[in-house]
Amino acid sequence: MVNSKTRIAFHTFGCKLNFAETSAITNNLDKNKFEVVDIKSNADIFIIHTCSVTSVASKKCLTLVRSLAKRFPDSLIGVIGCDVQGNTDKYLNLKNVNWVIGNENKNQLSNILNAHSVNSEKHVDVSPIKQVNSFFSSYSIGQRTRSFLKVQDGCNYFCSYCYIPYIRGKSRSDTIKNIVSQANEIVGSGVKEIVLTGVNIGDFGKPNNENFYDLLVQLSQVDGLERLRISSIEPELLSFEIIDLAATAKNIMPHFHIPLQSGSDTILKDMRRKYKRSVFEEKVKYINKVIPDAYIAADVIVGFPTETDKLFNETYDFIKSLNISDLHIFTYSDRPNTVASGFDIKVDGNTKNMRHDRLNELCLRKKSEFYKKHKGLKAKVLWEKDNKDNIMHGFTENYIRVKSEYNEELVNTITDVVLLDIEDECFTVKILS
Repeated sequence: MVNSKTRIAFHTFGCKLNFAETSAITNNLDKNKFEVVDIKSNADIFIIHTCSVTSVASKKCLTLVRSLAKRFPDSLIGVIGCDVQGNTDKYLNLKNVNWVIGNENKNQLSNILNAHSVNSEKHVDVSPIKQVNSFFSSYSIGQRTRSFLKVQDGCNYFCSYCYIPYIRGKSRSDTIKNIVSQANEIVGSGVKEIVLTGVNIGDFGKPNNENFYDLLVQLSQVDGLERLRISSIEPELLSFEIIDLAATAKNIMPHFHIPLQSGSDTILKDMRRKYKRSVFEEKVKYINKVIPDAYIAADVIVGFPTETDKLFNETYDFIKSLNISDLHIFTYSDRPNTVASGFDIKVDGNTKNMRHDRLNELCLRKKSEFYKKHKGLKAKVLWEKDNKDNIMHGFTENYIRVKSEYNEELVNTITDVVLLDIEDECFTVKILS
């Protein structure tokens, strides 16, 4: 290598969980040997943390690896994580790929890089999924104003469309004691907001006779933690007790992300989900009642193999009837080993696209209505550090995005603002303090 230190760049695809793990891996590197640089730099080593939740995500990972090999022919590439776990063979013979590591041992990447000579044979470490059962404690730090804190991994649900149990393994969790300790470390570094993340966080704690509610109680009492957000949580696991806690705890933000996937009970049954749509509706209406200004986002899948026009319209009308703020819309794609991938019937691509567009139009209306209700109101904003065209952004407690002229002194501070006008799904504001 030319430099005294090996220049290493990371790129992460996928979920908040991946970002938390990448940050932990980066922070474990020997700082005397490695210098972390931007992915656009001419690095000596590129590490790609892959995602495989959809076929599109998988293709993006492969495309980037091929692109890096072409643009930087003298560099080496390591691929880690979910798509490697599920599609190992696709990566083994790619040009410049020197490290192929699945989910069980990706947390050992620093040790692997130290021990493995770049001139030796390719290093391949992909355990069978039944052996992927360790818990890799991690949280993101340094890259963002907020920190993603991993509390749970894996899933035991085996929904008929979902690939995650086949690449992340069985459900497992950290302990409340360890998580609270990590939260204190995060707060001690100056971070004001923590986002709890996992594959199925509502399933937290079962092996340790603990539960997600008790975790939230303990974290809500961490001194100096000003904001705590709950990432995606299944509707049947989002208890009324958790909602009540969010309504009363000062630092748990009024922000919920609840997977719906379909508004048709017929489709939910075909998906092997563990609830009917009435459960989702019940939780949304309870949140509306006890936390009227809460931001509620829902995940929805369009184009599931058995989704007819009639059943799609059930989903559309159901979502339209609810007081929710946002949708994350996913177009169904077959994933390996899943039950749904073996269904004889399929929804054609054009129909999927039309359904996606219809729901997206509804989503934009829902979000616009939610924002308009807050115009002229006061809010508290935590400002991000990103500076684009001399504009900075931040989020209110209930996850309304705002913008203002860049001011470095505002970064990682919480200020009172008045929400003025909506521009491109974002509020301009008047800063009060």
